[in-house]
Amino acid sequence: MLSFIVPAYNEEFELPATLAAIHNAAQDRQYEIVVVDDASTDRTVEIAKDAGAIVVPINRRQIAAARNAGAHAARGEIFFFVDADTRIRKEHVDLALNALTNGHSGGGALIETDRDIPLWGHIFLKIFSAVYFSNKLAAGSFLFTTRENFERVGRFDERYFAGEEVWLSLALKKLGPFTILREPVVTSGRKMRMHSGWRLLSHAVRILLGGLSGYGTRDRHELWYDGKRETTARST
Repeated sequence: MLSFIVPAYNEEFELPATLAAIHNAAQDRQYEIVVVDDASTDRTVEIAKDAGAIVVPINRRQIAAARNAGAHAARGEIFFFVDADTRIRKEHVDLALNALTNGHSGGGALIETDRDIPLWGHIFLKIFSAVYFSNKLAAGSFLFTTRENFERVGRFDERYFAGEEVWLSLALKKLGPFTILREPVVTSGRKMRMHSGWRLLSHAVRILLGGLSGYGTRDRHELWYDGKRETTARST
């Protein structure tokens, strides 16, 4: 069985398209969708249940803890971690399973945003992708591995409020080849629409200058934890 684990906090506008995309991507395979609702106050739970997902409630407001809670509740032997604002396709499932079958420890995929983002956002994404994915690190929007490997490396590290996908990628790479699929997943560009390039840059610089200690507190990651959402979903 495949388990698609989707952490969610107030995602009523993005979640329907994400869950529909997972259903289409899994098609006739045996699979389940586990939505981890981390204290949402909107229709996230209702939407998840209507789409046939298993809902796991927590109240942590931490992405690593949400992903681990989903993995704990999952029944599958293959884990796909998919963010609530990210669309995957059948190709991602097929290519991921092929990589795991051929001895890879896990992997991720290139990312692209919906096209309605500022010009600076496109430039930033190209630079980020060139640096980040060349080091074979999975983005949090899409990461896959086996249950066995996930447990062997100790799951997502809940000491951190950001960057947990980096530490997991590095740990999985020690078990075997780690692949980045060239077929990009589509994720929301809402942060680039809702915030200025200067604010995103200054936020990143503060985190980098703070070292590892900066990842251990929610206070330094207000851009990811402030709960601000667009009021309509964007088409992909």
